[in-house]
Amino acid sequence: MAVERVRKISCQQCPLRSLPAFRPFEKSELAFVNHFKRGELAVERGATLLAEGSHSAHLFTVLSGWGFRYKLLDDGRRQILNYVLPGDMIGLQGSLMGEMQHSVETLSPMLLCMFERSRLMELYRDHPGLAYDLTWIAAREERMLDENLLSIGRRSALERTAYLMAFIGSRARSVGLTGSNRVEIPITQQHVADTLGLSLVHTNKTIRKLIDLKLVQWRDGGCQILDMAQLMELAGWDGLDEGQRPLL
Repeated sequence: MAVERVRKISCQQCPLRSLPAFRPFEKSELAFVNHFKRGELAVERGATLLAEGSHSAHLFTVLSGWGFRYKLLDDGRRQILNYVLPGDMIGLQGSLMGEMQHSVETLSPMLLCMFERSRLMELYRDHPGLAYDLTWIAAREERMLDENLLSIGRRSALERTAYLMAFIGSRARSVGLTGSNRVEIPITQQHVADTLGLSLVHTNKTIRKLIDLKLVQWRDGGCQILDMAQLMELAGWDGLDEGQRPLL
């Protein structure tokens, strides 16, 4: 994994904090988080950031870039659990449970804020507001996994593919990843298949239907969403509707 450790961005100047998706910090909280942070980690596309079963001295917040969380069966088959976008936290599970129960891979070059796992108890002891934020972040992840499991278990192949595109796209839009007003998602059809539990052939046919409906466009760099509202209607999904959320 090609990485580079840098220290260029203070928490006070974080470009994500100006986005309406994130709640403002108290001054004391911001000062602690800025001290808690050890720097930034730049990671190349296609790298394994955290591996299942590994122990890490750090947890991370995504500053820029895309990634995904996944598990592998013994024969190498992969299940993608969720996608990682700016503002999301990575490695909290390993910090609280001793080792990672899943792996994390980058879909694009990523820049991550690094935090020392050993100081996590200091956060819980001295900053109950931030401790609540970590609980909120964990509950949000559980909610998203509930939605994803419902989709895999009960939606048709077309509905679940529409849901996945709308789900990732709406999350990307909330953190400013809209490109020229259209969301560009850097995933392959194999990623979609591994997320939805479909064969690659079935996935290709299903995506073709969304293309024919002019809801998405597929290119070498990934998927471009053309009509978010229609994707949501097709999936029967109302969106996350989470309001402002914490950012560590």
